[in-house]
Amino acid sequence: MNWDDTGFLLSKNKYNENSIIAEVYTEKHGKISGIIFGGTSKKIKNYLQVGNKIYVNYNSRNVNRIGYFKIEILKALTPLYFDHNQKLSCIASAMHLVKLLTAEAQTNKEIYNLIDDFFKILDFDIWIKKYIFWELEILRLVGYDLELKNIVTSEIINNETSYYVSSSKEKKIVPNFLIEDNNEEIDIKTLLKGFKLVSDYLEKSILRPNNISYPSSRLVFLNSLK
Repeated sequence: MNWDDTGFLLSKNKYNENSIIAEVYTEKHGKISGIIFGGTSKKIKNYLQVGNKIYVNYNSRNVNRIGYFKIEILKALTPLYFDHNQKLSCIASAMHLVKLLTAEAQTNKEIYNLIDDFFKILDFDIWIKKYIFWELEILRLVGYDLELKNIVTSEIINNETSYYVSSSKEKKIVPNFLIEDNNEEIDIKTLLKGFKLVSDYLEKSILRPNNISYPSSRLVFLNSLK
């Protein structure tokens, strides 16, 4: 099997002294893993920043075994944010979320486009708020739609509307900006409540049922916001 495609680097791990195993979310082939010979060399290592957009040539002699990548850099996206720790940690968290939520070799052009959109979000003043909606969208695309607008209950207290979802065990407040979508800037305390809602859903619906540890990259990102 041999093909060419473009994609975003999701992860990289050392394979042996000279090579690495990389995971790439590609436009036409979905999430694919491959070995990159010489991936630990200085020349190639500089291309292999998680989040970078790359051209890949994939070659495999056996569909049941991992193949090999030859790569070229298309857009060095991640280095643009080397001087912005919050955005850099957000890139790591977002790419790990894609890795976590997507299945191997299942093409989904909407997810590919969503990854592309992620880097456009980082240029907005309200990028943190937009990123929360980005997380909700990727959850929807992989079949875990929170459908907040359909399940919330509203109540008016002191002329202000509040939203919440309730069950037999608890009542969770839903930050207004998740329901009343607009371009207003939101304080970081409220944004963190939005992230908490997504985190709780991730743990309850995906991580715990599959015995997956909470992503350390997400913890690093959320801690950078506090």
